[in-house]
Amino acid sequence: MKVKNIIERFLESREPAVKLKTYLRLLDYDYNSSAVKKITKNIKKVSPLLSSLFSFLPKDEKSYEFQAYNKWHGIHWILASLADIGYPLSDDDLIPSRNLELNWLLSDEHWSKKKTIAGRKRFCASIEGNGLYSILSLGLDDGRCSKLADRLVKYQWDDGGWNCDKHPEAINSSYHESLIPMRALNIYARITNDKASRIAVNRAAELFLKRKLFRSLKNNEIIHNKWIKLHYPPFWHYDTLMALKIMAEADKICDSRCNEALDILESKQLSTGGFPAEAKYYQSANTKKSHYSPANWGGTSKIRMNEWVTIDALYVLTKAKRMDI
Repeated sequence: MKVKNIIERFLESREPAVKLKTYLRLLDYDYNSSAVKKITKNIKKVSPLLSSLFSFLPKDEKSYEFQAYNKWHGIHWILASLADIGYPLSDDDLIPSRNLELNWLLSDEHWSKKKTIAGRKRFCASIEGNGLYSILSLGLDDGRCSKLADRLVKYQWDDGGWNCDKHPEAINSSYHESLIPMRALNIYARITNDKASRIAVNRAAELFLKRKLFRSLKNNEIIHNKWIKLHYPPFWHYDTLMALKIMAEADKICDSRCNEALDILESKQLSTGGFPAEAKYYQSANTKKSHYSPANWGGTSKIRMNEWVTIDALYVLTKAKRMDI
């Protein structure tokens, strides 16, 4: 199956969210195009995936029964999923979720627990990053996002990333905690033209690029084999597909230091033209067990294409000028 055929298949999908992301990511349509307007009209009602996600969001701030960070059905994760899909901007139904998210992240209770140890602020910056990215991407900023951006810029480590490791001897940033903040500050810099955020994005990019996204500086070995496996969604976990996607968003995908990761991604393409999900971080069987996702993300398979992984992979390869659509 050629790439053109895959795109045609996605545009005929029974899942409107797949159609939407295909138009936005692969065909470069915007929300004002007639095709996208047609899809987004009543999309949360007609999309099985979006209906499942919205079923875990509150209708008002008083009725929410979960903790925002509950994996993976808390508002924190659902907003991040909606943002990554390209859910339409400025939906008033998301305002209660936006308020709960920001009230939590900007609360004294949340921030007072973050310690400065050996001159470095130790906090899980992927959390602030996901919050900032989600709210900006969904067109929900009420003026408070600048506080999250300022926090990330102010407490960026010397090597360009962030880390929550409380051991004083920890001096290197965490891949997991640094990639999502880079993505968030990139969209913040694009929207606000904030110079400090743009500098922070460039510094964070170097953290990954100088390691070719997955190799150790000490011995050039692969840091973790699971990093080169394909997942969707990765949630807070680091993998090279997510890294390549964020490099593409930041216009850094053509840096030669991305080439080896791109080669590995290309090697995973199936004979059908799509890409599989090789592993996953969620379960959809039991709402009472950890890491429950209300959405069906297509599961894993060595031989079957996963729509979400394929869209991201084709987006990356197109931006890297390794593929024409």
